[in-house]
Amino acid sequence: MIMNFETTKDVVIPQDPFERIIGQPEAVAIAKMVPHQRRHLLLVGPPGTGKSMIAQAIASVLTTPRYEVSVLDNSENPERPIVQIRDDDQIKKDEKEKKTETKIGVEVSPFDVPTFVSERFGFRCRRCAALSPFTEPTCPQCGAAKAQKNMFERFNLPPQGNLPPMEGDRMRVATTRRDISGKEEVIIYDRTIDGKIIMLKQDEVKKLEKMIEEENRKKKRRILVPLKRPTFVQASGGSETELLGDIRHDPYGGHPNLGTSPYMRVVPGAVHEAHEGVLFIDELSTLGDIQRHILTAMQEKQFTIVGRNPMSSGAAVRVEGMPCEFIFVGACNINDLKSIVPPLRSRIRGDGYEVLMNAYMDDNKENEDRLVQFIAQEIVKDGKIPHANRAAVNLVVDEARNIARKIDNVKGFTLRLRNLSGILKMAGDMAKTNKKEFIEKKDVEKAIKESKPIEEKVREKYGSWWAAEAADFGTKSERAGPETA
Repeated sequence: MIMNFETTKDVVIPQDPFERIIGQPEAVAIAKMVPHQRRHLLLVGPPGTGKSMIAQAIASVLTTPRYEVSVLDNSENPERPIVQIRDDDQIKKDEKEKKTETKIGVEVSPFDVPTFVSERFGFRCRRCAALSPFTEPTCPQCGAAKAQKNMFERFNLPPQGNLPPMEGDRMRVATTRRDISGKEEVIIYDRTIDGKIIMLKQDEVKKLEKMIEEENRKKKRRILVPLKRPTFVQASGGSETELLGDIRHDPYGGHPNLGTSPYMRVVPGAVHEAHEGVLFIDELSTLGDIQRHILTAMQEKQFTIVGRNPMSSGAAVRVEGMPCEFIFVGACNINDLKSIVPPLRSRIRGDGYEVLMNAYMDDNKENEDRLVQFIAQEIVKDGKIPHANRAAVNLVVDEARNIARKIDNVKGFTLRLRNLSGILKMAGDMAKTNKKEFIEKKDVEKAIKESKPIEEKVREKYGSWWAAEAADFGTKSERAGPETA
């Protein structure tokens, strides 16, 4: 029995997240079906009744995500990055292929290539013929520049035609040779970025170009939704970008040499990050028209990422086929229910459940035990306050009765648990400041007094709100009543 305890340190906290939710048996029963049947859920009730705890409990029992979502550079149309979805096996396979090099051609040394080839590649000095690494711009033997300047560079004229690649770029030089039978064949020498020289026959060039293109495509990847990620995503809905994604602006417009490639500027939204998990939106009514986009994502199970600002360079970029198959859990207060767009509610009711949260529970021994469990949970969850002794816990329980009587006009325990949590944390901070081992009854009494809403404090101090407003301006309010001696 939970009631047999001296301090909250003795209270056993359930491991099952659903069992930590108190006073909501109907909501918990429905929530347990949600992850297995992949349904949506709308929770309606006062603040602090456990709506976010239910959403987190649903996410906790989901299986780990199976897929990673990336965007790849589209060399033919950069403004349309390619979406790629990979599972763990495909990721491992790609990593293995990356490590396994496909050999095309024959690797040769600068000694084995024609003189003009080694000079063009930057290995051989044009003056003294000494060999040195291509990364050294001058010959270490005679000090001459290994790369001969053309006439345009000498006279500072505008460059024309194809100039030699810069240091570190890939270079290719073609020449001819005769085989044993005397037949002339084309030989291509390819200098890789890391300085190797590959000798190729003409029919091998296309194979090499295809391999290089595939390598570059794999390298040009941006992982938007990693394989290892949380299954619970909470969004505030403060902006469309947060929920639906965006394409970052680039002042250079994605210029190949100055700007950032479009695929690198793609930003996923919460609907994409919640793929295979739970998307929880509290205060759902504050989203306004954005609710319709949430509805589209729920229906299509994919949502296109576009630039949200029409004046941004990202407005020209469009990423289609971004998956967003999530379980939607929305929450709102009873008064805000009318602000939820009817199509979204219809979708939830047609493919999920609407649940009305309890604001209080009956005053009985079983529920009192559950309330004690909640107090112990909050102390452990906070991690910064000491445990509470029995007298302090009993006073918190009594305050739960008072809140239920004042707000809901019922005999029972309040389930507006955020109010109780605030009292408990304030009492814990007081005990911690006074270096007490446990939260005591006196700490809870002070916390109850200090944690009253401002409206109640104003009424106690000034008698009315009008008198308080007048006091702010240093005047007497006509509604404040006659002056007292």
